[in-house]
Amino acid sequence: MSSKPILLRFESKNGQFRLTVNPSTEFPDLLSKILDNLPKDVDSRTLTLSNKPHAGEDRLLSSLKGVAIDRVSLKHGDKLYIKYKEQPQINGNSTAPPATPSQPHNSTNRLNGLPILPAEDLPVVPLPSATSPSTTIKNPWEVVKQSPLDEQLDKKDGKIPRPRDPKMCKHGLKGMCDYCMPLEPFAPKYLEEKKIKHLSFHSHLRKVNSATNKPELKSSYMPPLSEPYYRVKRDCPSGHPQWPEGICTKCQPSAITLQPQPFRMVDHVEFASPGIVDSFLNFWRLGGAQRIGYLYGHYEEYTEVPLGIKAVVEAIYEPPQVDEIDGCTLSNWENEKDVDEVARLCGLQKVGVIFTDLIDAGTGDGTVVCKRHMDSYYLSSLEVTFSARLQAQHPKATKWSDTGRFGSDFVTCVVSGDEDGGIAISSFQVSNSAVEMVQADLIEPSADPTVMLVRGNEEADGSQSRTRYIPEVFYRRINEYGASVQENAKPSFPVEYLFVTLTHGFPKEASSIFNTSDFPIENREAIGEGQELRSVARKLGVSGGRIEGDKGVRSIADFHLLCFLHGMGILSKDEESLLYHVARSHDLAEGFQLLNTPGWATLLAILQETGERPPKRPSPASFPAAEDDYFDNSEQLAKRFKAASLK
Repeated sequence: MSSKPILLRFESKNGQFRLTVNPSTEFPDLLSKILDNLPKDVDSRTLTLSNKPHAGEDRLLSSLKGVAIDRVSLKHGDKLYIKYKEQPQINGNSTAPPATPSQPHNSTNRLNGLPILPAEDLPVVPLPSATSPSTTIKNPWEVVKQSPLDEQLDKKDGKIPRPRDPKMCKHGLKGMCDYCMPLEPFAPKYLEEKKIKHLSFHSHLRKVNSATNKPELKSSYMPPLSEPYYRVKRDCPSGHPQWPEGICTKCQPSAITLQPQPFRMVDHVEFASPGIVDSFLNFWRLGGAQRIGYLYGHYEEYTEVPLGIKAVVEAIYEPPQVDEIDGCTLSNWENEKDVDEVARLCGLQKVGVIFTDLIDAGTGDGTVVCKRHMDSYYLSSLEVTFSARLQAQHPKATKWSDTGRFGSDFVTCVVSGDEDGGIAISSFQVSNSAVEMVQADLIEPSADPTVMLVRGNEEADGSQSRTRYIPEVFYRRINEYGASVQENAKPSFPVEYLFVTLTHGFPKEASSIFNTSDFPIENREAIGEGQELRSVARKLGVSGGRIEGDKGVRSIADFHLLCFLHGMGILSKDEESLLYHVARSHDLAEGFQLLNTPGWATLLAILQETGERPPKRPSPASFPAAEDDYFDNSEQLAKRFKAASLK
């Protein structure tokens, strides 16, 4: 027979409240009800109960596991005194300390209402920590700092001028009608004529803004852009415990319907010089293994597309990696911040990633196998996931979004074989929806490169996932009857819905700021190339006691050399700034000023001691007088090598 419920009174420094409980209930089961009557900044790990307001027996609530209410002889109407501490305040926000195995989380209830006990295991994978859509910025157009290029494009109207139509225009030379008035940058007719598949970002911005904010309505301004968010919203206003202990229709993500993204953040990728790609491909030519590198450059306006943006690549840096015939594995890149700093001082930034996917055709004429085409794939599901993570690490700051950021300008380039057996470059960007789906852990790559898998709510052991919530995912396609139908994306869907294509090319005349590229490239020990002091000495014109200063000034415009000199740590910050300025501007006057700095003199002294040695004068006996003497000299050389000892 069940016992009759009793009423217990609780008193804290914030006041009193009463709870109706069952005498057989254990004390930890009361935690959620107690927290509902206390302030939100209470640290549940410090919650204690006592039988007296002062000098009583204080017990932590979490330490009373297995202790029922009737076991301590509490009766109807008895009072208990609560003591606790508040969570520390950081920048005005309450931040809970990390949970420990001996203390529960503040969010204490599961979906069934039962608390999370202290002894239970917690998820190994942390919850996504990205900003939720509710974390918006008030007046982002006043506080968000955009790039100078975005500010420049914002000032342009982007209208496409049209000449006067002699057949349809009936007005004078100074008049205007529907047949000759300028078009908007997102006009479908113009895009179709120019065969522009995707809108540029600023054209898409104009299109969305014209539909969101209409001056004639005299309504308040609203940021037209908003990033997709497919995760459970944090701090739900309904008042229930946070996910995974609680969820409602206000905080759970809505169903996702995938469609090809109609715009792209970057329209064109331009390599400043063909030698940049050629040097990158030399690794595959010499070793036969694939290679990956990061693109460093800057962004410029692309005039071939209305309000377009292009990424200009000035250098490719190859991080530490393990290369194989069918792929690459990136290793820990310890000096990544140093390389980024060198690029920043040269006026560059990380704009993308490039990797090879080449297989020799075996015909002996230099042709390669065409793996990526219309009937197979252009970007595999694994590569989409990899690119999405990189784009998430490089968000684009914009004042037109309610969160202060929207998408990414980071690009992905693939070097593979084309249909003619030649080596070709393809450029892509992952859609904003794909980036968010990867961050929300909704999708995972498949063994089939043409499809992407939708993850389930269950973990590998069959238990319910505590780190992700999987909403319904659909995609639209054209069926065999030409009708647009909606399909369920589970368990898999085509990967083409997750990326957009970009154009690429080279300028008519090479205009790279780094006009030399004969310094050894980093992390190529696998093919016998290494960066050594003798390479620096040879590059800067130091040979024995002879120094060619003018050669050193002309030769420092090499990104790989600049990164190596930065890693040596010989030059001061001011001297390095002067070095990067000379490398970028190619100014001989400032170059000779660099030669007179103490740090440069120290560098040359080190290179004279440990760098390039002058070649020895060849003796007449070193070269055979005739072809018949070749074997005699080879025999003498073999005898001298045999007499040498390796000990």
